[in-house]
Amino acid sequence: MVPSTKHGCDHIFFIGFLGAGKSTLARNLGRLFHRRFVDTDRLVERSSSASVTELFAREGEQGFRKRETAALRGLGRERSLLVSCGGGIVETPENILLMKEMGTCVYLDLDIEDSLRQICRSDTRPDFRSPEHAARLLEHRRPLYESAADLTVDIRGTSFEDVMYRVAELLLERGLL
Repeated sequence: MVPSTKHGCDHIFFIGFLGAGKSTLARNLGRLFHRRFVDTDRLVERSSSASVTELFAREGEQGFRKRETAALRGLGRERSLLVSCGGGIVETPENILLMKEMGTCVYLDLDIEDSLRQICRSDTRPDFRSPEHAARLLEHRRPLYESAADLTVDIRGTSFEDVMYRVAELLLERGLL
């Protein structure tokens, strides 16, 4: 088996469903280990001068996903980033390939109850329509997250601090931080 080429990138991508704490984790690990962190949703918002909610309303999910892929492609020019990915990034097969080429995917696995507890403002999450819809969406995405993941961390019923230390330990053990 020929090892995949990372094209000089060594990014760590945090993937998972809404409310998994991907952005907070990337930001805190970035501060702790002096690495830059980015959020794919914020990159899309910056490049389009519109919020994710506005983009979903104006261009639909397909338009947003194209912008998301473009933002992800742009990370190929960077090195050693901690990347918080939008919950639906795995909906586009090309995104999974790009993440695999550029680094390591860490999947933060949770239950729908954990997700719903963390979602403070559903109006800023265009793919959240109702708790029932969110549960169906998580079940649809779970196999996509699992197939994209290089590492999976079960965060069910775990404090954020414990998740952060567990992820840091896993990444340090593998020489990724």
